Amino acid sequence: MQIPFPGALAEMMELFKTLPGVGKRSAERMALAVLKWDDSKLIAFSDILRTLRERVGICSICGNLADGTGADALCPFCASTERDVTSLCVVEDALQIRAIEAGGVFKGVYHVLGGRIAPLEGKGIESLTIDKLEKRLDEGVIKEVILALSPDVEGQATAVYLANRWKDRDLRISRPARGLPAGSDLSYADPATIAAALSGRTDFSR
Repeated sequence: MQIPFPGALAEMMELFKTLPGVGKRSAERMALAVLKWDDSKLIAFSDILRTLRERVGICSICGNLADGTGADALCPFCASTERDVTSLCVVEDALQIRAIEAGGVFKGVYHVLGGRIAPLEGKGIESLTIDKLEKRLDEGVIKEVILALSPDVEGQATAVYLANRWKDRDLRISRPARGLPAGSDLSYADPATIAAALSGRTDFSR
């Protein structure tokens, strides 16, 4: 017979189970670990959760995660004066920026597309931040766009669509070199693989 957990613990376990990669046993261990925290740690944790959406927003320029919210919110890359603003790397989500930065090769700026074209998931071009990206391109500062989208069918289709859309612009459009596993999510590629793929990037057929 399985002994039920107290209600509050069971509720916490159910919440933990909604996190990516967390199963029943992991959720149980996490909830029981939290239960052992002292009061000061619990209060700090609850304060972080309560104010999370107020303290973490979206960069007003690129769509990356940023401190603060509103029109003045900037991510570290857009706020930096040391990044190469002529080179822009387009990614699907903010997690992929962290993966690329871990490679230590790319020194430009980013744009978070907000996904990829995936009709079966109800994701069309209207759900992506293409218009915002093109306003950045219109400024004439960006000379190269790297389409660092995941090397699966949807990522490839999105890259082809964007390259065709920008074929008349005075831009170098490139893709990371082969080496990233086909069908994989770029967010979870190892830094060495990403570094090699970006260093050997090639012009993308338009």
